[in-house]
Amino acid sequence: MRSLFFVFSAVFVMGLAFWAYQENYKTQQALKDMRGLHAEIGAGRARLAVLRAEWAYQNRPDRLLELADINFDSLGLLPLQPGQFARVDQVGYPAPEVPFIAESVEVSGELEGAE
Repeated sequence: MRSLFFVFSAVFVMGLAFWAYQENYKTQQALKDMRGLHAEIGAGRARLAVLRAEWAYQNRPDRLLELADINFDSLGLLPLQPGQFARVDQVGYPAPEVPFIAESVEVSGELEGAE
């Protein structure tokens, strides 16, 4: 009986060791994947910073004014004037929708309000 217990304990310990070995390698692989994702995120952020800088460079007011002057014949673009803006109270907002409310309500098979 005692030898059976020792054999069972040894098999159990070997099983735990095998499980721990597998978990160690799974954890190492997950850490490697995480490092790769962090590198991709860093590269994406760097690319986004470059794109934002390019956008700011392309949208310089002096450059846009020059392009508007060059393409005036085909586009007809003019500089914005203060009179082109309106006050908030001049904006025509759509009327709010009023929810439909039934005039009569059916209660337990009878129509309330119908006489």
